[in-house]
Amino acid sequence: MISCTRYGSFLAVCLTVFFLLPVHQASALSQTPQPADARIALTPVLTQGLVQPVFIGHAGDHSQRLFILEQPGRIRILRDGTLNASAFLDVSGRVEFGGEMGLLGLAFHPRFSENGRFFINYTRKPDGATVVAEFQVSQNPDRALHNETILLTVPQPYTNHNGGMLAFGPDGYLYIATGDGGAGGDPENRGQTPNTLLGKMLRIDVDRGDSYGIPPDNPFAKQHSGREIFALGFRNPWRFSFDRQTGRLWAADVGQNQWEEINVVEAGNNYGWRIMEGNHCFLPPRGCSTTGLTRPVAEYRNQSPSCAVTGGYVYRGKRVDFLQGTYVFGDYCSGRIMGLIDGQPLVLLASGLRISSFGEDEAGELYVVDHGGGIYTITPRTLSPTREGAGVRG
Repeated sequence: MISCTRYGSFLAVCLTVFFLLPVHQASALSQTPQPADARIALTPVLTQGLVQPVFIGHAGDHSQRLFILEQPGRIRILRDGTLNASAFLDVSGRVEFGGEMGLLGLAFHPRFSENGRFFINYTRKPDGATVVAEFQVSQNPDRALHNETILLTVPQPYTNHNGGMLAFGPDGYLYIATGDGGAGGDPENRGQTPNTLLGKMLRIDVDRGDSYGIPPDNPFAKQHSGREIFALGFRNPWRFSFDRQTGRLWAADVGQNQWEEINVVEAGNNYGWRIMEGNHCFLPPRGCSTTGLTRPVAEYRNQSPSCAVTGGYVYRGKRVDFLQGTYVFGDYCSGRIMGLIDGQPLVLLASGLRISSFGEDEAGELYVVDHGGGIYTITPRTLSPTREGAGVRG
């Protein structure tokens, strides 16, 4: 029996009521995030004009623009605190929107300033499949062409656990996060099955092949199926990022019953779902074999008011000195912004926001996306934030 509770209109947290997970081998990482002195603040950048934003990022083109994903299917441009009235791209007619479905990922080619290529991840009408597609900027740098080239289509058996994040790694390859296909408890065990692309971290070469090429060092590159797989054993990785200084890949995986987890992802590793949830046996609930599984670097309980982890970034900006080198992430329901400090998830700020994503600008400063329609930047607490929203550019 599965009991599901939806928070807002974005994340569904499903509780399997007949499992009682043992709490064993608990460490400092296994507890509810501990409060730290509130040493950060949020400065509003934009508080009006957006519809259910789920991501913010830059194009790496030194244009000082930030690109915001709206879950219904639009990409908006934010420049100097002002939102362009016209969308950079509107694919809402192709996007199945609702719950955890919608326009979920955006990545610009490392040479975007030269070739104008960028990539999105969305849920397709009418079948709910995950689509990774390529688009091209037009002669107007603030508008994209509507022609798409579909690179990858992944059928989805259910409407939740779509993953959705896209990002280019320091190796120049495109990384794609997929959820386990949905429902609760991964009923078909897709996270552990290497012949399906669900419940995985994928890696493809968008500069080779007809649609894409397979990096030769992908773990299953020589197999007949699953050649795109970089790592496996994920439930619903909601946001991942690369440390711009070390290249390390950090991913947050949304939990099922009790545990939210943070992983450092490496090629060929198995991150345990559905055998484990965090550091704890899930199926079977006791005595599970952990041989060959990679444990998370941190976890926290998803007891109320927490419900679902939102992955973030290792801070490499200059505004908040004490955060240097700290992995910053959050929780969608509680609005807590946390930092992984001395190996423990510590609460940096109780924001009161529905944190759907974090993002970086080209300088490495961090932004927080409120699913209710706001964009905020992280600043030191000593800098008093303003409370006024910005206007809309005509």
